[in-house]
Amino acid sequence: MAVVPESSVLTFSVFKWSSYSSTYLPENILVDKPTDQYSRWSSESNYPPQFLILKLERPAIVQSITFGKYEKTHVCNLKKFKVFGGMSEENMTELLSSGLKNDYNKETFTLKHKIDEQMFPCRFVKIVPLMSWGPSFNFSIWYIELHGIEDPDVVQPCLNWYSKYREQEAIRLCLKHFRQHNYTEAFESLQKKTRIALEHPMLTHLHDRLVLQGDFDACEELIDKAVRDGLFNQYISQQEYKPRWSQIIPKCNKGTSAQEINRDDVNSDADDNRPGMRGGHQMVIDVQTETVYLFGGWDGTQDLADFWAYSVQENQWACISRDTEKESGPSARSCHKMCIDSQRRQIYTLGRYLDSSVRNSKSLKSDFYRYDIDANTWTLLSEDTAADGGPKLVFDHQMCMDSEKHMIYTFGGRILTCNGSVEDSRTSEPQFSGLYAYHCQAGTWSLLREDSCNAGPEDVQSRIGHCMLFHTRNRYLYVFGGQRSKTYLNDFFSYDVDGDHVEIISDGTKKDSGMVPMTGFTQRATIDPELNEIHVLSGLSKDKEKREENVRNSFWIYDIARNNWSCVYKNDQAVKENSSKALQEEEPCPRFAHQLVYDEMHKVHYLFGGNPGKSCSPKMRLDDFWSLKLCRPSKEYLLRHCRYLIRKYRFEEKAQSEPLNALKYLQNDLSLTVDHTDPDETKEFQLLPSALFKSSSDFISLGFSDVDQTYAQRTQLFDTLVNFFPDSMTPPKGNLVDLITL
Repeated sequence: MAVVPESSVLTFSVFKWSSYSSTYLPENILVDKPTDQYSRWSSESNYPPQFLILKLERPAIVQSITFGKYEKTHVCNLKKFKVFGGMSEENMTELLSSGLKNDYNKETFTLKHKIDEQMFPCRFVKIVPLMSWGPSFNFSIWYIELHGIEDPDVVQPCLNWYSKYREQEAIRLCLKHFRQHNYTEAFESLQKKTRIALEHPMLTHLHDRLVLQGDFDACEELIDKAVRDGLFNQYISQQEYKPRWSQIIPKCNKGTSAQEINRDDVNSDADDNRPGMRGGHQMVIDVQTETVYLFGGWDGTQDLADFWAYSVQENQWACISRDTEKESGPSARSCHKMCIDSQRRQIYTLGRYLDSSVRNSKSLKSDFYRYDIDANTWTLLSEDTAADGGPKLVFDHQMCMDSEKHMIYTFGGRILTCNGSVEDSRTSEPQFSGLYAYHCQAGTWSLLREDSCNAGPEDVQSRIGHCMLFHTRNRYLYVFGGQRSKTYLNDFFSYDVDGDHVEIISDGTKKDSGMVPMTGFTQRATIDPELNEIHVLSGLSKDKEKREENVRNSFWIYDIARNNWSCVYKNDQAVKENSSKALQEEEPCPRFAHQLVYDEMHKVHYLFGGNPGKSCSPKMRLDDFWSLKLCRPSKEYLLRHCRYLIRKYRFEEKAQSEPLNALKYLQNDLSLTVDHTDPDETKEFQLLPSALFKSSSDFISLGFSDVDQTYAQRTQLFDTLVNFFPDSMTPPKGNLVDLITL
């Protein structure tokens, strides 16, 4: 296989433009002068469409585009834009939709340059500004550089393939059009002559059974086989998640549920069977045994030292210890951190918060413990990690386990200092802990990165209340969010634990805040290495000033491969002080100082406790326990839905000729495929009998004037079912008639 040449700078000229103002000429983008504010193209207005069309010296594979900028931020910089490309200016494909940061750094974007893993060439590139950073300002582009491959030995075969591809797609559109309109002879003749397949043979078979023969039972069998063979998996993976919260009411030791015990009965032993109200506690989950471990926290008046295990399968809490300190374990604490090594069945805990009144040289030692699950014993690994080369006593830090290499990583957290007048005065800056690694086997610490206020490429800025997650497959730590003094941080970076390399994913300066989780909120994050995504639940702000704003739960997913955040859920009901009971029963109220753990094997989150931030009762803490499942349509749901669509159409067809049979079919067969718990589906089902009273003239024409009603409607059903199959199997998405413009 020939080696693909490296990318080089491509030569181009400015071919066309929508407009320009005064001396801000289009050709200014050919030179990079970041210090000259006149060296740019500026549109005459911001009315669409505004554009620049660039013409390459020769056809090339255009792989990336670089935007140069002015040396300072500028209101005319492009906040949103699109890039198109093609071999002619009339026929272009979208290559990129993105936006620039409003800063002075050059930005490079990868352009779409492959179809089905095959590179395609462009001669023309069109840049379309959509929004500037300053509202109502004209658009400015300072400098453009294109990179790609222009070697004719590479480009010519791609050009030949692209021409052939376009010809093939045109023929497939004709085949689709001919079949939709039942031009059988034309369809067969074109297919025989070109030997081009319209679709996968399985779909041709489905079309034959459904549209030509009306064999609906055979259609259901084909769909059933497709689902079993995993052909709907691609469709499922592209659907949005829907969150499903469930409040967990655990069983008590006596077999009753906690709900059955009168909570007002002080003498009741309900609290002996489950953890009480708290915030600032810690939880970890052993996914192998489906057990959640909970330790410590603050109940509003004191630190706690109780240690619990919740069995998911038994739906029951068990108290491992009422006071771990009495069993050679850690003392009562909150704002500490725990991590679990599921392979070796061990739990580690580090750090805690101490009130300034009890801080002294003895209490400020940072102890470090390990709990052995099978032996039910605690081991003190270190009386003071700082003396062993590790972190000083910290709180609100983060800790991650790397079971494969038997390492622990801890980052950030505020360092506690003695309550002397100097350290505690407002003039002293708070200190934050850096990034450390603990080698479990050797029992040694190493400092990987010190806290840095600088923004060097390998520097990390420590913080509290952030998220840190370890990806067990690509072996990266992911860090984002948090707070440093009164500054809320919005950056996002990864750390390669094997290569000792920091990579900034987002520096947090992008202002399109709708596309990333809100900062300043005490978010909780989990990671799914198999799905390659990060989950973030954000709720209540710790900031009293911000707390009175409409606070809502929201759930975000970050797709690591696509570098893309999406909000899968935002509760639209603002939660007030007197929030409705109904809402509280549907989902947990917004909070901070809670804990969230994730079972990546069974795809379930568990949330416990926290501080609801009620100004009227500042000591109030929560003890509610929830599970969260992120649901996409299942194979079973899609199979039922497809059966419903087929049977619904079959009923409508019967209703025209055999109304009595149709009614029986509706009651006996179609009814079985309806989800009667879904109000929309139930309503649609209840309206179906009206088809029995329609004449054929009542049916809406589908634009197939030259074919009979039955053929046209069966074709429409076929097109609907085809949407669930992978793109590689289906006919082309468009229609031939859509290419005709008025």
